[in-house]
Amino acid sequence: MQVTSVGHAGFLIETNAGSILCDPWVNPAYFGSWFVFPDNSGLDWDALGNCDYLYVSHLHKDHFDPETLRDHVNKDAVVLLPDYPVPDLRRELEKLGFHDFVETTNSVKHRISGPKGDLDVMIIALRAPADGPIGDSGLVVSDGETTAFNMNDARPVELDVLDQFGHIDVHMLQYSGAIWYPMVYDMPARAKEAFGTQKRQRQMDRCRQYIAQVGATWVVPSAGPPCFLDAELRDLNDDHGDPANIFPDQMVFLDQMRQNGHDGGLLMIPGSAADFTGPTLNSLTHPLPIDEVEAIFTTGKADYIAAYAERMAPVLAAEKARWAPAAGEPLLEPLRALFEPIMAATDQICDGIGYPVELRLHSSEYKETVVLDFPKRIVREPIPDEKFRYGFEIAPELVRTVVRDREPDWVNTIFLSTRFKAWRVGGYNEYLYTFFKCLTDERIAYADGWFAEAHDDSASITLDGWEIQRRCPHLKADLSKFGVIEGSTLTCNLHGWQWNLDNGRCLTSRGHELRSSKL
Repeated sequence: MQVTSVGHAGFLIETNAGSILCDPWVNPAYFGSWFVFPDNSGLDWDALGNCDYLYVSHLHKDHFDPETLRDHVNKDAVVLLPDYPVPDLRRELEKLGFHDFVETTNSVKHRISGPKGDLDVMIIALRAPADGPIGDSGLVVSDGETTAFNMNDARPVELDVLDQFGHIDVHMLQYSGAIWYPMVYDMPARAKEAFGTQKRQRQMDRCRQYIAQVGATWVVPSAGPPCFLDAELRDLNDDHGDPANIFPDQMVFLDQMRQNGHDGGLLMIPGSAADFTGPTLNSLTHPLPIDEVEAIFTTGKADYIAAYAERMAPVLAAEKARWAPAAGEPLLEPLRALFEPIMAATDQICDGIGYPVELRLHSSEYKETVVLDFPKRIVREPIPDEKFRYGFEIAPELVRTVVRDREPDWVNTIFLSTRFKAWRVGGYNEYLYTFFKCLTDERIAYADGWFAEAHDDSASITLDGWEIQRRCPHLKADLSKFGVIEGSTLTCNLHGWQWNLDNGRCLTSRGHELRSSKL
């Protein structure tokens, strides 16, 4: 089996039974904020797209690149489709001309027979509202000799399903940030630095926990970090020694692996190819000499990004030219038409948000404030001197663009761009961000039903002198694997949520109480 990196979470997995192209991403994502790092635009995408199978893990724009799929990927490729609760991914791929689908069943091993031979595949599909745009997934593939687990940026709760394949030879997974927190939040600089430092380490700790659980011989850190080439966002790159930067690169994480006794990490850039026979690494080749590859991440990183930004300036300019103009008719009525039917369709989510939310649409050319009144299920103008628990400031051109384009997901467009500001009183509100990614009837109905289901807290575990429920109240992770206790605070490292064990209160978000008692 040969595994070739094509950038970010993208890989070409070649076997005697056929090739699988995974998550090909080339074009900038999220309003031109994210670029692939290192640059992969020079790869032969027509050759890469001449694949037998296509796997797109989910609809996040750094995994689903419609232009690349449309222009370069073989439309007769068999699509390995995750088992998702809503059919949005299949519909988007059908629009691009793909027509041959294998609909997998979540966490079930499938034998795929093609003209070149048989492959065993399994897709672990995550279905919680917090997983991607209503879904995220990881792919396991075996050619009978070598087994690869491409986890990309999925966060599986149960990994026992991997036992169906025996030993995993190579494991590809995310270790770096893919979020807007804490950078966009209005908070004191020292607090932002502390939260950023904490998040940087926790996301790498979580990755190492997955590596330990899977037990693969070889590990390829992937699915990040993004590269920020817009001058307004350049400081988000981890190229200036900031310990609070949440976007560490592959070299940083490989060093963490070595410090913790794991020497099986592989550095791969777009065009790097690793050839495996079972657990044996036969060869690892790069498109550049190894000292030049390493310099991209170390001594030459800032210069590399500066040159990359200069090359991509026309691409970024073209992206910005597609945005709607900032000035125009008031946005109150378009937002009312967009949001009020969704509000009316949900009880769990509106009640979970619980407060009116301020939406400032401000730029040098245009200023308007709109209130999303979730308790009343209406969109309205603000009341004089009104105070808010949650708020956002977003450039009106971005809002006009997503309204114009009928985007079903502001998280997958505006929020991941980091081109906004946010503030809140109290903890993170999962319901609020779920609302913004569920702007269709199907999505909101599924998400509301998911929240309405009771979480299973019947089983208990003992951890560091406490008896606690086994399943995390957030997304049902097994706390015997992901739980860490410091004093009377429990942290679930799957998403970094915390609880006060003395009273079971969630310290991260409203609700989500935990059952716990001191032994």
